Parts: sequence; structure tokens; C-alpha cells
Amino acid sequence: MDKTQQQFLERYLATLGETERARVPQWGAEHFCADEFNANECARLIARGVKQASCSLLAGYEMACEPLPLAGRLTVVLNWAQEPVCIIRLTEVTLCPFNEVTPEFAALEGEGDLSHAGWKAAHLRFFSHYANTIGAEFNEHSLLVLERFTKVFPL
Repeated sequence: MDKTQQQFLERYLATLGETERARVPQWGAEHFCADEFNANECARLIARGVKQASCSLLAGYEMACEPLPLAGRLTVVLNWAQEPVCIIRLTEVTLCPFNEVTPEFAALEGEGDLSHAGWKAAHLRFFSHYANTIGAEFNEHSLLVLERFTKVFPL
């Protein structure tokens, strides 16, 4: 996290009581998606409260030996230029096979036409390409890490 991102996080943390601040299990800063247009669009949708969920391929965490995010985690949402846009708090983290992602979850991702079919087509392309780049397998039964979150700063 760079200085600007850290200062943005500190502005939010200063609004919390000591007990609430102590309950934050993790924090970090990141942009969503793998290209400039989508990273900026996701940041905009999250800031507006439209995008309230995201998902990633479990194999990516496993291959990088990274722990899964924990509910309560704070994330400084960045645009492609790595500038802070807002802060989200994870409310739920679950594992789910790709082919069992619900229409409700697809709509909470807040992207495209909000349909389950649109979500499935876009994510099938994305995860197929991503898995290929990291040397993992991907199919409709591959496990995804589903994250639900709420924007907490600025309100």
C-alpha cells in the first residue's frame, strides 16, 4: 500500500472506535479486474453501491500460496491508476463451483446487464483465460471464491 492509499485507509480507521478497529482481520488495497476499462468501471460501480460482490478462481489463491480473504477485511478500492476510490468491508466469503453461482449473486456483481447468462458468459471467458495464464485448469465445476461486501467509506 502506498502513502496515499494508507492515508485514505487511516481516514476511515479514524472514524472507528478502538474495539471496532481491533476487529479488522485484514486490510489491503487493490483494483478489480485485469484491464484499465474494467478496473475503472468496477471502482465506479462499487463507489455508487451498485457492485456489492466479486469472485475469483480458488486455484489462483492456491497457486500463489495466498490465504483466502476473511470476512471483515477492509479493501481500499483503487482505479487503474492506483488511486483510492472508496473502501469496502467483506461481509461474506464462500466457495462455490462455477456452475452453481446463483442469479442473485450474478446480479450483486453489478456488471453488464445483471443477468445470470451475461455473468456466466463473461466469467467463463475471463476465468478460462486467467487459468491458462497461471497454468491452472478451469471448467464449470472449478471452485470460485465468492465475496460479498459493502461500501463503508466514503458514505
